[in-house]
Amino acid sequence: MRLLVKNIARIVGIRPAGVERVCGAGMAELPELTDAWLLAEEGRIAAFGPMSELGPIEADETVDAEGGTLFPSFCDSHTHLVYAGSREQEFLDKINGLSYEEIARRGGGILNSADRLRAASEDELYEQAMERIREIIRMGTGCVEIKSGYGLATADELKMLRVIRRIRETSPIAVRATFLGAHAVARDYIGRQSEYVDLVCREMIPAVAREGLAEFVDVFCDEGFFTVEETARIMRAGAEHGLVPKIHANELAVSGGVQVGVEHGALSVDHLERMDAAAIAALRGTRTMPTLLPGAAFFLGMSYPPAREMIAAGLGVALASDYNPGSSPSGNMKMVVSLASIRMRMTPAEAINAATLNSAYAMGVSGDYGSITVGKVANFFLTDPIPSVAFLPYAYTTPLVRRVFLQGREIGQAAV
Repeated sequence: MRLLVKNIARIVGIRPAGVERVCGAGMAELPELTDAWLLAEEGRIAAFGPMSELGPIEADETVDAEGGTLFPSFCDSHTHLVYAGSREQEFLDKINGLSYEEIARRGGGILNSADRLRAASEDELYEQAMERIREIIRMGTGCVEIKSGYGLATADELKMLRVIRRIRETSPIAVRATFLGAHAVARDYIGRQSEYVDLVCREMIPAVAREGLAEFVDVFCDEGFFTVEETARIMRAGAEHGLVPKIHANELAVSGGVQVGVEHGALSVDHLERMDAAAIAALRGTRTMPTLLPGAAFFLGMSYPPAREMIAAGLGVALASDYNPGSSPSGNMKMVVSLASIRMRMTPAEAINAATLNSAYAMGVSGDYGSITVGKVANFFLTDPIPSVAFLPYAYTTPLVRRVFLQGREIGQAAV
């Protein structure tokens, strides 16, 4: 299958092969080519160039971009989109003044989702999740990481991860799976947190590994959840079974989660609404990608991560949606890019790099996704004609994504 896209106003996010991520001042560089064409062959980018140099090309399908802009697909490296039902009652509780922590203490939050998930069948979870998958594909996402963590029991965590595997097998979107049994302490183990950590390490992780259900292991290392010591133990257990660490850290307090993540080689540390100089310093010179989730800060009314301080310190940052039923019920990565610019003062170029190449890096797939590079998977979207790249985050609710292509094939509305 050869796909030719022509009359592209600009191709955005062009990178040479071998660029895994961008950091510091490099985040402001977003190479582009104007008045261009692109060729995809057998699902990968084969060539691109200026229209003035387009010679005869045999293609199975030719698409006229009609002056739209071509972006690499968004890569959403932090979601919880396999869940049962919704939690709008907690939305009302927040409006009425309850904090995230108060809702959790009243039995809401993660434990509420765990109760709902336990009652749902695997087929029900799959069908609900696929509605969300189709939604994020339409909005331009081509690669997604999905976490477990609403099971909090071995059988239910495995059920979630099997649903994620089924999504990977049946959807054109690229999927990475994360085991997050340490998302919260299960109801049956409240007051016996160390025993729950034993369960995660001695039973859940080996069971996940036996079925090959996840690439990553994650821990919610934060105030009121799991300690630094418990986090380190879980990461060590995961590593023994081939699971790469990731961390939820510093959402509610400066928790030490960043430092323990770096110490154990975490691929990413995520949230980071509460950061101090020591946490930023710990990330310098490491392979760990700080991943910011402005949708959660927006929905919860929390402070936003200090993106400008991190970039000034020479770090790269990634952006992700945190799509989940309680604190960020949206997978709209275009809106995430807008929030990054509006509330965290990231330039459009920085925000787009963070939502494409760096977020691909944060799930270990930037060799295949996240930029327009010959040889990478041909995942991209075309916009309506726009005056500049900055218009994408500027027009923060306008549905500019017009046509979506995954693996070198157009994904029509009927297909998603």
